[in-house]
Amino acid sequence: MKKILYIVFAALVLASAVSCEKFLNMAPDENLTLDDVFKNRLNTRAFLANAYSYMPYHADQNWDNNFTGSCDEEEIAYGAHYTHAMSSGAWAPTDGSVSPIWTSMYEGIRKVNLVIENADRCSDATADEIRWWKGEAYFLRAFYHFLIFRAYGPIPIVDHVVDINEDIASIVRATADEVAAFIAADCDRAAEYLVDKDEWPSLDYARATPVAALALKSRVLLYVASPLYNGNPVFADLKDPISGKNLISQTYDPEKWKKAADAAKACIDAAEAIGHGLYTAELATDPVKNYQNIFNVNWNKEVLWGRNNGAGDHWLNCSDPTSFGCYAIFDPTQEMVDAYEMEDGSTPITGYAADGITPIINPASGYTETGFTTSGVEGRWTANVSNMYAHREPRFYASINFAGGIWKTTRASNWTVPHVNEFWYYGIDGKNNAGSDYCKTGYLMKKLHYPTRVPWQSTPLQVWIYFRLGEIYLNYAEALNEYSGPVADVYTYVDAIRTRAALPGLAAGLTKDQMRERIHHERRIELAFETHRWFDVRRWMEGESQNKPIHSMNIWEGTNQTDPAFYKRIEVEKRVFETPKHYFYPIPQSEVDKNVKHYLVQNLGWITATAGDGE
Repeated sequence: MKKILYIVFAALVLASAVSCEKFLNMAPDENLTLDDVFKNRLNTRAFLANAYSYMPYHADQNWDNNFTGSCDEEEIAYGAHYTHAMSSGAWAPTDGSVSPIWTSMYEGIRKVNLVIENADRCSDATADEIRWWKGEAYFLRAFYHFLIFRAYGPIPIVDHVVDINEDIASIVRATADEVAAFIAADCDRAAEYLVDKDEWPSLDYARATPVAALALKSRVLLYVASPLYNGNPVFADLKDPISGKNLISQTYDPEKWKKAADAAKACIDAAEAIGHGLYTAELATDPVKNYQNIFNVNWNKEVLWGRNNGAGDHWLNCSDPTSFGCYAIFDPTQEMVDAYEMEDGSTPITGYAADGITPIINPASGYTETGFTTSGVEGRWTANVSNMYAHREPRFYASINFAGGIWKTTRASNWTVPHVNEFWYYGIDGKNNAGSDYCKTGYLMKKLHYPTRVPWQSTPLQVWIYFRLGEIYLNYAEALNEYSGPVADVYTYVDAIRTRAALPGLAAGLTKDQMRERIHHERRIELAFETHRWFDVRRWMEGESQNKPIHSMNIWEGTNQTDPAFYKRIEVEKRVFETPKHYFYPIPQSEVDKNVKHYLVQNLGWITATAGDGE
């Protein structure tokens, strides 16, 4: 067993041989060896707790969440942010900012494999405790594999602690189907071993549960059933270098959709059986807060699993205005704003003219981009707001801060007077009154942000939600529609999401293709800014939809709230998407170089050098 303390899993770990040797020899107390850890109950628990530390901190939109700001949802106004390289197509396998997902997640996998293989040695723990720990480890192993899989596609499966005598230069990528099956199997095992929250000895809600495992299984089976992985000729040349087999299936299999639908329904049934449901606490009085508070009422009944983010305030400062002394850099695009429906469920904008910027307005929706309101609705819009922001669906007002909208209270009044967003050039939140950080689109992300938090004075404890029941409803509806067409259950679960948002149900008699379009739209709105959109457009093989500029209001003009000069669309940034290159992250060049037999094949389209002569 002690041989594993000196492993250097060269293709899959971040550290050098020297630092890795030291790291593997000590944990969690630097005076303890691995043998010491797993013969003591408290030390084993501490080691497992440390394995949870690899859960990504998506809220801050840092290296482990480049997704929101590099698709059509959002612009990250901070100029040095890595999303700009991704959006422009200027990223490469040699960029250090690409590698942490790969390396960090495989480090986490190594740790949970140690728990799985050594937990039985803990002589002062009960059999139930050991079984629970293993369940958590199986879940985390599945989750960490999934996080690598969704970014890189087919990946090496690491199902054991690698022995120093193994030939690590022969590591190959498993097929997408094999990876998904492995993750699903670990989820099943975890669900069998784990216990529900009401059986816990403490309110440690961030620990894995059976329902969390079923939610992950639902998501990974939905992914592998999707066009990116299911009979995709675009990736016909992505093959295992030894056997020559395709890493992505070239034969469409409709049964994958059935498996995905069954997995989602099993998750829904299990979750609802123990009290989970859509968060609807505010439905009768305020559907805006009803949606907004999913993310502000910690561990509410919709949350299946998440991460306690603590009291860090940087990510909150990134979506508050500059007049608050904040950064204003999480900026929704005009395209994202345009996607929200009207309050009656009609579509305001059906597309764009040949110039790519002029909206094609649906006259039946009542939407207009001229004129200003004469009155308002509390919690939504006020008088003198552009008509383009009036009478939109409730999720819009819960998710987007727009010019003229009310957000918190003003810093200038010692946080006592309501703050009016002034994103036009001469406004207090505009470019003329800002430094290097300023709102680039005329919008700020409101969703996920605690509405009563006072910048620099108070920071609420908040949870980043990895899985919630609303997603699983949409997973089920999508998979079921693809397998069986728009049957009754498809309507039931999509309409449940829309009812929560005070929107009418979908029109009867939709075709399968029409229902697919509606479900795709519903995911875009319901799951906005939750790291789904980047992956959804890819698994649907709609990546080319990202190969165009994003737009904003004209932040370089405007003297007051009703100045028409501000309410003109302008280009913010050109976005580049190349097929097949940008469907997946590039495997870090450093990892490819370590595999001297060249068995760790790079993703298609990425230029990568080879190391050694293959011998």
